[in-house]
Amino acid sequence: MTGHTTARQRLTAELLDALRTDGGVRVVTGEPGCGRTTFLDHAARLFRGGPVRHVRADGVRELDEALRTAGPLLVCVDDADLWDAPSRAALARTAGRIRETAVRTTLLLTVANHRPPPPELADLPVLRLGPLTPGDAALLIRERADSAVDPAVREELISAAEGNPALLLALLRSLSPDQLGGRRALPQPPAGGEVLADVAGDRLPDDPGGLLLTTAAAARATGEEEADAALVLRAAHAAADAPLPDLLTRGEGRLRFRSVLMARAVYATASAEDRRAAHLAVAEAATGQEGILPLLHRAWAVSAPAPTVAASLAAAAADPSSPVPPALRRRALTRAADLTPDEAERARRHLAAAEQALLAGHAADALRLLDRARGRSAPAAVRGGAELLRGAVLLADGPVEDARESFLLAADLLPPSAAARAALGAADAAWSAGDPTACLSALAPTHTPRTLPLAEACVRVPKQPGSQRLGGPPAARVGATAPRTACTQPTNPPPDGDPSRDHRDGMRAVLLARFDLAATPLRRVVENGLHGTDPDRLLRSAAAALMLGDVTSARRAGARALAAARTSGSAALEPRALEYLAYAELRAGRHQLARTHAEEGLRAAERAGQRNTAAHHHAVLALAASIEGEADLVAEHAEEALRTARRHGLAQAATLAHWAAARADLGAGRPREAAQRLGPLVRPGARRGHFAVWMLAVPCFVEAAASAGRPQHAAALVEDFALWAACGADPQAPSQLLRCRALLAGPDTADELYLSALDRHDDTVGDFERARTELLYGKWLRRRRRLREARTRLEEARLGFERCGAPLWAQQAAAELRAGGAAPNPAPAASCGAGDLARLTPQQLRIARYVAAGATNREVALSLSVSTRTVDYHLRNVFATLGLRSRVELVRLVEQEEKTGARL
Repeated sequence: MTGHTTARQRLTAELLDALRTDGGVRVVTGEPGCGRTTFLDHAARLFRGGPVRHVRADGVRELDEALRTAGPLLVCVDDADLWDAPSRAALARTAGRIRETAVRTTLLLTVANHRPPPPELADLPVLRLGPLTPGDAALLIRERADSAVDPAVREELISAAEGNPALLLALLRSLSPDQLGGRRALPQPPAGGEVLADVAGDRLPDDPGGLLLTTAAAARATGEEEADAALVLRAAHAAADAPLPDLLTRGEGRLRFRSVLMARAVYATASAEDRRAAHLAVAEAATGQEGILPLLHRAWAVSAPAPTVAASLAAAAADPSSPVPPALRRRALTRAADLTPDEAERARRHLAAAEQALLAGHAADALRLLDRARGRSAPAAVRGGAELLRGAVLLADGPVEDARESFLLAADLLPPSAAARAALGAADAAWSAGDPTACLSALAPTHTPRTLPLAEACVRVPKQPGSQRLGGPPAARVGATAPRTACTQPTNPPPDGDPSRDHRDGMRAVLLARFDLAATPLRRVVENGLHGTDPDRLLRSAAAALMLGDVTSARRAGARALAAARTSGSAALEPRALEYLAYAELRAGRHQLARTHAEEGLRAAERAGQRNTAAHHHAVLALAASIEGEADLVAEHAEEALRTARRHGLAQAATLAHWAAARADLGAGRPREAAQRLGPLVRPGARRGHFAVWMLAVPCFVEAAASAGRPQHAAALVEDFALWAACGADPQAPSQLLRCRALLAGPDTADELYLSALDRHDDTVGDFERARTELLYGKWLRRRRRLREARTRLEEARLGFERCGAPLWAQQAAAELRAGGAAPNPAPAASCGAGDLARLTPQQLRIARYVAAGATNREVALSLSVSTRTVDYHLRNVFATLGLRSRVELVRLVEQEEKTGARL
């Protein structure tokens, strides 16, 4: 692959960098076809420390000769598991010498993972090659396809290959140019028996007792990589203590394939008759067991059509009292649809299966099922439901304008109550796009044709709309301009009213600036959600609470929604719940907790294929990093957020990312640059940021403009911000408003305004905003030669910044202290870490602790939701700051200081 650094190549470079520090050994393993040999080739090309030697099978003597080479050396041994036992033992002894001594040799071995691991190599450290990322898989298709590949076909091939490069290439070889170009349908499934057999090659053994096929059939039903051992053995009529084939392993009452690809190959290469027989055997072995699994096996044991079996299976999958995860419901509903002869009923079941696929976090699978549900023969309600669900998919992972069109088309096809739900989804999409006019139009009391003027649409008689099935509108993402004026504390019992209608009415009142009308319905939404366990209602509750500025209720609702989503297996809702939690913590001034939620949410969004939600998590991480002073992290997360925001029209995420970059400039002492970034976002005009977010950036702009000597640019905005602060939706706004007025006031009134701002800070949590006010007040006092007062304020600012983990801002306060003739008091070691570790930034300290615990750079990057390049950069700075030369020294330092801290 040329012109692009793939994740696999970055992993190779990172591994070599880590091993080169001390010399070392890695056993590289992975699925058949995962590219172990290619990985060694990458390593050989990237190694710059010295010569590279490839040692072939049984090359013990050649290995010994290679180790006599002076200087750094890379030795590559491919397929070490195929060496004979004595040679493997000699290889293991050599690896042990490399690990125990100071020789500067790197040894990379590859072994297959579909067979039992060689016992001689069992104690060596392992690097397991994971699947290709979707981006790298797309690049491989682009480089290796002989003809143009349609984007939809490309996505389906990537999904079918599951990140296996050999399987992806086999799929490309199996398809005609017309199929690759989308002009002819793909075979279903795309990775059939011939393709999988091509990849598995001669690794597939005979299966005389049927144990392999029975295990594969049992695991296919659950969607897991393992199956109940007792059930499989009964179905295969095998003894409990019978020896297992090499492809299988047993543990804790479960049987599993060592390789997922081999499990797929065993199942796909069996005849249809043998597969049906295996499923029937499992179903009969499960006689007496309740639940959906025996029904699903019986459904796979028959050939279509089978309406009675299909009806029983669909009823079991739709049972709300059954603790069945969405992924299993999707499989059951899909099979029920396959066995259904009636076209309309088949379309309904495909639609129901698509909804469960989306809840399970399988958006691409959901879209494929929706295509089957939206044919011309399907009833209008089913086609409308398909567009409603398609809108939900695109809202999380696609252009939000397209999502809005899908919702509006659904509203045209659906009956009134469902049409109102679609209209609420259209408002959700318009909100993300930053289009308040379209948002208001969608929130009109009844669904109206798209050509109806807004003024007429807003005077219709209200009816009772529903809500979008997969989460309420993102009205609360950080800056929804919703107030808490006229709010009263709720009563204990859940309030009356329709939460969906209340949410619509509250959002609409907010957009019309009728804050007096917004509070009561939104408060009912909050209470209705908190008195239940439905994750969808809890998400609406969190959204409404954030619009009200009730961050405590928002955190409660978000945490409960997260727990409910995880309990029900709703992978699509988990990243949204974490998003609300992250924004609630940001609004409360707890940026480090926000960062924790956003890092977890980003991983969840990427697993679920929700790029739009991931963009919002990147924006939160950029905002948190702008407080911590990590300029490279701000740039990385902001750019990731903007990359998706530009492609999918996410005005809200884009505004947050730009704000984060500007705040990083301000923290680094670059007010002019910060003002230039923020000016277009906050001033009136076509380039103003998202209508629900730009106001939150006003305090930063006022500070930047005043510090840059241009206070006149901010005067009008302060009056706008005063209206926002009066709404009560942002706990920090009243104190920020007083600080802004102080920055622009004359010397006669600024003093009193700063003191009033500090008094208001006492009503809110979070050290960062208070420390900013202390810093600005200290600067103001110092410039008026009130040095004793200035030192007090600046020292308070420095300590506040250190408490909340904002070292770059703390350095500003320290510099002001020095300029005023005072040396800042040293910070307590416990504020960041102990001893030498206190010299690290918060991000450097996190990375140092991960590395000291044995994590690779890639594992650290995954844990912190950053790139390996960023981890490399920080780790080099850690070594330079602490004067270390190797990871071993870092481990010793961290262990020593942790022991010291424990004693203290």
